[in-house]
Amino acid sequence: MPIEVTTRHMHDMEDIQEYAESRAEELANAFPSCEHVHVILDHEKHLFNAEVIIQAGHHVRIEGKESLDNMRAAIDGAIEKAERQYRRQMDKVKDHHSAMKYEEAKKERGEKV
Repeated sequence: MPIEVTTRHMHDMEDIQEYAESRAEELANAFPSCEHVHVILDHEKHLFNAEVIIQAGHHVRIEGKESLDNMRAAIDGAIEKAERQYRRQMDKVKDHHSAMKYEEAKKERGEKV
């Protein structure tokens, strides 16, 4: 699974890139249906911006953004937001299917839906 780290307006930040890549690998290992993770790191004035984009199966695209004065904290925040959104999305997909099966089972038994 490819992990891509892009930096904008920053030079010689290899340790930050490695940190972002390691955090993205943890995220990818936690969710096996992840197909691609793209981390974008940017620096504007006094804020560091981190954006995480996750491409997963079933046309799922998740984005998490964070702007803080510390780059590592911004990366952590963006990863946590994306992870929370991904979990919520997968729960919706799973809940939807179980609800549909429940309604079909009620119809088969002749109960009112």
